[in-house]
Amino acid sequence: MRHKFLLSIALLPLFSIAQKTQNFKYIRPLIGTERMGHTFPGATVPFGSVQLSPDTDTISYELDGKYNGKVYEYCAGYQYEDKTITGFSHTHFSGTGHSDLGDFLIMPTTGELFLNPGTATNHAKGYRSAYSHKNEIAEANYYKVKLDDYNITAELTTSQRVGFHQYTFPKSEKSHVILDLMAGIYNHNEKNVWTFVRVENDTLITGYRQTQGWGRTRTVYFAMSVSKPFKSYGFQNNDDKNIYKGFWRKFDQSKNFPEMAGRKLKMYLDFDTNENEKVKIKFALSPVSTSGALENMKAEIPHWDFEKTKNEGQMLWEKELQKIEVETISEEDKINFYTSMYHAFINPTVYMDVDGSYKGLDQNVHKADGFTNYTTFSLWDTYRALHPLFNVIQPKRNADMIKSMLAHYDQSVHKALPVWSHYANENWCMIGYHAVSLIADAVAKNNADFDTNKALEAMISSSNLDYYDGLEYYKKLGYVPEDKNGASVSKTLEYAYDDWCIAQMAKKFGRNDIYETYSKRAENYKNVFDSTVGFMRPKLSDGSFKKEFDPMDTHGQGFIEGNAWNYSLYVPHNPESLIELNGGKEKFSKHLDELFSMNLPDKYFANTEDITRDGIIGNYVHGNEPSHHVAYLYNWTNQPWKTQEKVRMIIKRMYHSGPDGLGGNDDTGQMSAWYIFTSLGFYPVAPGSPDYALGSPLVKKATLRFENGKLLEIDAKNQSDKNVYVKKIELNGKEISKFITHEQLMNGGKLTFYMDKKPSK
Repeated sequence: MRHKFLLSIALLPLFSIAQKTQNFKYIRPLIGTERMGHTFPGATVPFGSVQLSPDTDTISYELDGKYNGKVYEYCAGYQYEDKTITGFSHTHFSGTGHSDLGDFLIMPTTGELFLNPGTATNHAKGYRSAYSHKNEIAEANYYKVKLDDYNITAELTTSQRVGFHQYTFPKSEKSHVILDLMAGIYNHNEKNVWTFVRVENDTLITGYRQTQGWGRTRTVYFAMSVSKPFKSYGFQNNDDKNIYKGFWRKFDQSKNFPEMAGRKLKMYLDFDTNENEKVKIKFALSPVSTSGALENMKAEIPHWDFEKTKNEGQMLWEKELQKIEVETISEEDKINFYTSMYHAFINPTVYMDVDGSYKGLDQNVHKADGFTNYTTFSLWDTYRALHPLFNVIQPKRNADMIKSMLAHYDQSVHKALPVWSHYANENWCMIGYHAVSLIADAVAKNNADFDTNKALEAMISSSNLDYYDGLEYYKKLGYVPEDKNGASVSKTLEYAYDDWCIAQMAKKFGRNDIYETYSKRAENYKNVFDSTVGFMRPKLSDGSFKKEFDPMDTHGQGFIEGNAWNYSLYVPHNPESLIELNGGKEKFSKHLDELFSMNLPDKYFANTEDITRDGIIGNYVHGNEPSHHVAYLYNWTNQPWKTQEKVRMIIKRMYHSGPDGLGGNDDTGQMSAWYIFTSLGFYPVAPGSPDYALGSPLVKKATLRFENGKLLEIDAKNQSDKNVYVKKIELNGKEISKFITHEQLMNGGKLTFYMDKKPSK
């Protein structure tokens, strides 16, 4: 009763907000579900632990159970062009370029029972079903689809830790609900370590799943409650290596036996259903225990009112969207803006039970004391714009995310901050030690509600792991040598930026010795610049530049997810020095012009997933994050109007409201955060600095509501799709140019852009 009362009190202001505006109705979860966006269309609440969504060809089994090897296309479990749905699982990444999760797939069926999903071309021999987008609805915290093979309507919604299913069945004496613990995203047959299911009674099932996917050791517990008692149930254990298999066959464990364990386990529940009868399922997750999952369910959804849960979740989205109110040129711009906010507020995800318990990196149970613990940190992507966005409109959450990272540091045997972490695992994916950027940015923007001494210690420790990705050579030589460690130029450049972040942090707290050391390291980008060719270029351990060099090639040239053209512009902490290396402002501007206008020959698109035509304008790769600051570099030249011109061109080319409306992986919100900042007219070129580069806003008007209680109004006068240039900018009536500080933004007031169709030179 106490939980219900507190929840009701907490939601009162949300319903009041919703009566005024309903911005959540502009959210289109299907944006990014086609091609490379890798978003999912299902239900979740802001930063929710559960992402309940349909999977289409994720499993991709042949009929004999063999896995067909698809991974990259199905990072989010769903591809818009697929014609069949395999079921609805409870955990999904949003916008990543790597696969995992897809835990606890549920599929309702009727008629003959199949426990193999079948294939997209032969689904009649499996439990998957055909569906049509005409019968599909995807909204904030709500997904609905008709499963054509079974005439079943599936509806999904969520709370923070609980997935809520509602299935409308036809009349049948052979209605089933399948729970496939074998299914998942990423190499399914080899992923499971162990699964366990326990039938507590005829409406309650508990269990867990251990996997070794991208996260090498990951355990998720569940409690599954059904609104209607099942008349019978059974299991299928496909694990030929189960040493107990022969023993258990001495009696029938496959039917109505109360527990089962194995690597390749599937379960089914049988029902009699009347016409249009609704069978509901509450499926709670926990990182700690089945009892924790049960407590999460009791606390969050103690009832069977599907619409109530759906509406409460939508009001949570409305509360988040109210932090930025926009007036746009077109309806599509508003859809893109609020869907970008939606995608930006999916990850990182809350990772703890209602009592604060969670499993740590050391695989022990911890309790978050005084903060909300988060997971899913795709830091190579999100340090650039997503976390800086949080410092503007989600500062409390961002501080808790940093506290979560410091807990990760405490639990790490390496004494390192996270690189790419999720579900008590460090994946060591991508490069850099960019958690230091998040911390430095929070400190620079006066959002340091955490132990800053410990944070600085963790930053220094993370920057000195000799065995990590060429750092031993970087510290010794001032660069990563390509003959000792691949992607060497990218690593050198990103380490140098991270070192600058550490220097800024040290300077803030008067640690001059650390400041001087890391300021020197921050200049290491100069060591890989070859003035004879005008590009950053891989260097060998003997000090010479690698002879074979093609600045447009992405393979074997010392770069990751980019080429020399892209990465030679990556010195975000010192654009002035970068411009000087490139021969001055005029020459550098021409270099930027060429980047956007050049044509890449077809040979550079062969056999690569890193650069595709989806996210490219000339040789500018918006689909990969190292280029996200590039259009703003004109602000350091004598041609800032080209920043205005380019960002408005990028935003129209790379974003639209269709399923293929993202020009690359959303990368847990980074692409969306770029859109939000750019639409508002400013961007954090160098997180760790309090400064933002000004651009050309897409909105006509915006109101930002800050947690400090102040408002910032943005007004773009004479705004239109043709008036992309800025004639003049005023902050509270006083003219400013090119840059604005975080303090100026957070003090509120009015930021006015005077737009024109001609550049102001």
